[in-house]
Amino acid sequence: MKVITLGAHVLDILVRPVTEIPAGQQTALVEDIRVTAAGTAAGTALTLAKLGASVHTAGAVGTDASGDFLLTLLERAGIDTKLVVRKPDHATSSSVLPIRPDGDRPSLHLLGANPFYTLDDVNWDALRDADHLHLGGPELMGAPTAARILAYAKDNGVTTSVDLIAPGSLGSLDAIAAVLPHTDYFLPNDDQVLGFTGTTDLLDGCRILRDAGAGLLAVTRGADGTLLFGPEGPEDIPAFDIVPVDTTGCGDAFSAGFLRAVALGRSPRDAAILGNAVAALVAGGLGSDHGDFNLAAADAFAAITRTRGDH
Repeated sequence: MKVITLGAHVLDILVRPVTEIPAGQQTALVEDIRVTAAGTAAGTALTLAKLGASVHTAGAVGTDASGDFLLTLLERAGIDTKLVVRKPDHATSSSVLPIRPDGDRPSLHLLGANPFYTLDDVNWDALRDADHLHLGGPELMGAPTAARILAYAKDNGVTTSVDLIAPGSLGSLDAIAAVLPHTDYFLPNDDQVLGFTGTTDLLDGCRILRDAGAGLLAVTRGADGTLLFGPEGPEDIPAFDIVPVDTTGCGDAFSAGFLRAVALGRSPRDAAILGNAVAALVAGGLGSDHGDFNLAAADAFAAITRTRGDH
């Protein structure tokens, strides 16, 4: 599987555990601080590489030290970064994540270079030669730009998937409508489905997205598992029963597991099971790159771990 992950590249600085920000000039001691590659493109690339895919990542970072470090982290993970462009007038996107004891992760985020990836930055030959394109964050680069990229991929026999990065409260259907007809697999979370469709019912939101042209939806819902929504209607896939350390990157990990399974010819249900398993493994530690596992280990985890329900 030769896959291009295109879109959001973020350098995450994670601090754990944080119950409150110290007042004034006070200091609080913490257990761990880590710096990792993240984002709907880079984070997904990390786990796809672990699962045995040949991964090329594309997007925009700055020419700053943060960009240098982000690319180094990706290359150490075996990811080809030659398709990433450097933007001298923009900083590399970064987030500071104070991780709460229950694994929740509020964010302090710098948009940086991600919104400035343009059609002129696309390596069309590399895109044509890929097996799959995963586009993360079309709302950042703009729906018309993302739609052009996805349409080109589809026209050249490349399967496509899309994930979102903005929270639902900042979204609208207009921000993504143009990309949906060119999307084989749409992989948002439940908050994004509700926010981007302006609904209060998840199934209604899924219907709106399907009617707008999206292919199969695999909607992540945290501890409630995944909702598959396709031509045959909805199907619930339970989450694995774990105690999370940090939920950063779990959505990206799900995307990677789901897409790797699809590429191997597995059913959508089995793909969602692998996606949930991989997300659970990543949630066991700090950061999007947590976990020393491969495809066989993820499959074994899925087979032996008791879940909230019967898979």
